[in-house]
Amino acid sequence: MKRINVGLVADPASPTEIARRLSGLDPPTGQDHDAWDVDIVSEPFTTGSEDVDTAMARLRDRGHQQEWDLVIGLTELPLRDDDGRYLLVETDPQRRTAMLSLPALGGLRMHARARNAVRTLISGMADSTSQHQHRVPLSHRGGRQRLLLGMVLANRPWLLVPGLKSALVAALTTGAIATINSTVWLLAGSMSGWRLMVASIASIALVVAWLVIDGQLWDRPDDDSTEAKERSRLYNTSTLLTLATGVIICYLALYAVNLLWALFVLDPAVMGNYLHTSLDYGDLFVLAWFVASAATVGGALGTGLESDEAIRAAAYSKREEERRDRLAHDRT
Repeated sequence: MKRINVGLVADPASPTEIARRLSGLDPPTGQDHDAWDVDIVSEPFTTGSEDVDTAMARLRDRGHQQEWDLVIGLTELPLRDDDGRYLLVETDPQRRTAMLSLPALGGLRMHARARNAVRTLISGMADSTSQHQHRVPLSHRGGRQRLLLGMVLANRPWLLVPGLKSALVAALTTGAIATINSTVWLLAGSMSGWRLMVASIASIALVVAWLVIDGQLWDRPDDDSTEAKERSRLYNTSTLLTLATGVIICYLALYAVNLLWALFVLDPAVMGNYLHTSLDYGDLFVLAWFVASAATVGGALGTGLESDEAIRAAAYSKREEERRDRLAHDRT
């Protein structure tokens, strides 16, 4: 069997990492295992445009330059067709170029799913008799939710924690001092469960809003078209979900540390005598809950944010700006 030269063009960052772990792809059982020769190139082929046809044309041009038989593009951007449907896969009519939207895979088991998708694309395009679909849209019912999940997980919200280390340190310091304050004991004991829940939600929402404002992460449509507005809504939703997830992780870590500190330094009996009431160790959990909410607001908003890429990477629009800057730098 003739060797097939395959070009795997990946957007920088996460798509490139996934592409490099796909090296050594083998054809399906029954074919010559040396039939595929895969070249991996990291290139921002979606820079400045999320139009499917434009990206496909760039991939075709790259394939002609490198003399590849097949070209597959991996991108972390959401793709839409002319009918407004989100796409998983797009292939050109000649079946020599294809593009895979990684977030549309759902974000879970990404490497396994990406490997299976790429193998299927190569097999389908290499076989002229294949009946693979020219375009694979996501379902109307759960497609947008699946895409959002993929975008949020691609942002890796747990990596926001290092980007908030100054705010975390300030919050931990605030919490440690507040835990041994008798006025805080009184306030925590006077709050009902629903008020504590509202305080938690409000503190997380305030920090997320501050991150968006301070980091200028809110995406605005390029024009008044329906497509641009929907793209901005999708980006902003993924950014808010990513930031909220990262802040919740920080909040839970703060609560755990405050609780351990309270269990170590406080005696409920002593606290009860001071407040002239009966307290037990269960009240320390309530105290740590209240302190976590107060320290999240006081500590996080009272400090400047880290100039860390983890925060800016929470927004897809920021990554698009980085791709444009990188492309402009390469051309100079």
